[in-house]
Amino acid sequence: MQSCILELPDCVDFFLKNNIRPVEEFVDGNTEYRNLLRLVGNNREKLEATLSPEQAELFETFYTVVSEMNSTAEVQAFSYGFRLGIRLMIESVKDPSNSDF
Repeated sequence: MQSCILELPDCVDFFLKNNIRPVEEFVDGNTEYRNLLRLVGNNREKLEATLSPEQAELFETFYTVVSEMNSTAEVQAFSYGFRLGIRLMIESVKDPSNSDF
């Protein structure tokens, strides 16, 4: 594995591209999320059972696009949160007498 001594956006990208997915840690122990995921799956199966082949294909395309959109939002939210956390850490140790920090 390569080193993460890079600029911050590259570092966040490094973690995400190397399958270090923070959302997986969140989902694993989150009962509410798991229940919602199960509900989505059950309702998707019921809906797909009622669709014609053409409608099923359109729905699959829709579902894929929504999944991609959610994945992109997860990455952006993680990246933003990571950068915000770093800024908060810097502010907490910043020397008030040095305004250039």
